[in-house]
Amino acid sequence: MLAAKQYSEHGESLSAMTIPGGVQRILPVPAVLFIRRPGAPFGNAMHERFRVLELPSPASSEQAAAFLAAAAAEPDPPRAAVVMGGGAVRADAAFLDAVPSVRCLVSTAAGVDHIDLAECARRGVAVANSGTVYSADVADHAVGMLIDVLRRVSAAGRFVGRGLWPLQEGEYPLGSKLGGKRVGIIGLGNIGSLVAKRLEAFGCVICYNSRRRMDSVSYRYFSNVQRLASESDVLVVACALNKETRHIVNEDVLEALGKDGVVINIGRGASIDEAALVSALKEGRIAGAGLEVFENEPKVPPELMSMDSVVLTPHSAVFTTESRADLCQHLICNLEAFFAGKPLITPVLRLTE
Repeated sequence: MLAAKQYSEHGESLSAMTIPGGVQRILPVPAVLFIRRPGAPFGNAMHERFRVLELPSPASSEQAAAFLAAAAAEPDPPRAAVVMGGGAVRADAAFLDAVPSVRCLVSTAAGVDHIDLAECARRGVAVANSGTVYSADVADHAVGMLIDVLRRVSAAGRFVGRGLWPLQEGEYPLGSKLGGKRVGIIGLGNIGSLVAKRLEAFGCVICYNSRRRMDSVSYRYFSNVQRLASESDVLVVACALNKETRHIVNEDVLEALGKDGVVINIGRGASIDEAALVSALKEGRIAGAGLEVFENEPKVPPELMSMDSVVLTPHSAVFTTESRADLCQHLICNLEAFFAGKPLITPVLRLTE
C-alpha cells in the first residue's frame, strides 16, 4: 500500500510517498484552486491531499481578480480548480485567461451553467461535475416541498406560532391531497426520475417533458411544456439551465397550469420567469409554489415571503451530512484521477490534449 506524508521545503509543498520495498519518492503536492472557502471537515480533507488556494467567500469581483492573479503567479500554479455555482467567479474565458495553467474544472454541483463548456472544449480543459451525489437528497426535498405546499405545513406552523389557533373560529383552511395528482416533470434526468419514483409511491400520475422521449419509462411524454402544464396539477422543474430552458416556465405555461396548479422548482431559478410567477401567485392564477432556487440568488422577490401558498428554501436541498461527506470523497477522486492522468470519475468534458 502507498503511504504519503506532506511537508514543506524552501516554501514548496512536497509529498513523501513510500512505495513497495520501502523506497520513498518525493513529489510536489498538486495545487488546486478552490473558488469559495470549503468548510471543515471538507476543507481538512482537501488540505490533506492538495495545496489548496482558497478564495474566501464572499469576495468582490476585484478581490476575486486579485486572487486569481496571485494564483497564476505562483511558482507551481494550479492545474485544477473546484468551482461552485452562484459564487463571485464564473468559469468562463476571462477566468481561464486569468489562470491559464488550469486544465481541469470540477464542479461541486450537477449543473454546470456556471461553467462555459464551449470555451473549455475549445481550450481542451476537462470538466467534471458532482454526478449523482445529490440526486436522492434533491428528490426528497422536492417531494417535501410539494407536500408542504399542498397541505400548508409551513403556513400552519406560522399560524400556531403567531398564537392564532385559539382565536380561530371554525376549521383551519383546507389543504389538498397529494395522492392522485397529475405531476408533470420538466427534465427526466437523475433527479427528475427519482422525483417520479417517489411520487408514484404516493399514487400520483406522472408525465414529463425532456430533450427526447425516454424509451425506458412508461410515463406519458410531452414535447411541448405548455401542453404538459395543461395536463398537470403540479409542475416540477428539474431540468438543467441552458439557452433552451431559460424561462421554460413562462406566463403561457403558468396560464395552462391553471388556478389549482402548483409549481415546484429544484432545478435552476432562471428556468422560471420569476416576474410572471409572482404575478400569477398574487392574482390567484395558480395555487402555490415551492421554490428551492431563484433567478437572482440570493435575492428573493419580497412578495413571495408573505404568501402562505409559497414555500421557500435557500438553495439548500443538497445540504445533508451524508451528501457533504460523499461530495468530498467524490471531488477528491476526480482530482486525484486528473493529476494521475486517468479518466475523470464523472466527466462532462474530457481533456483533449
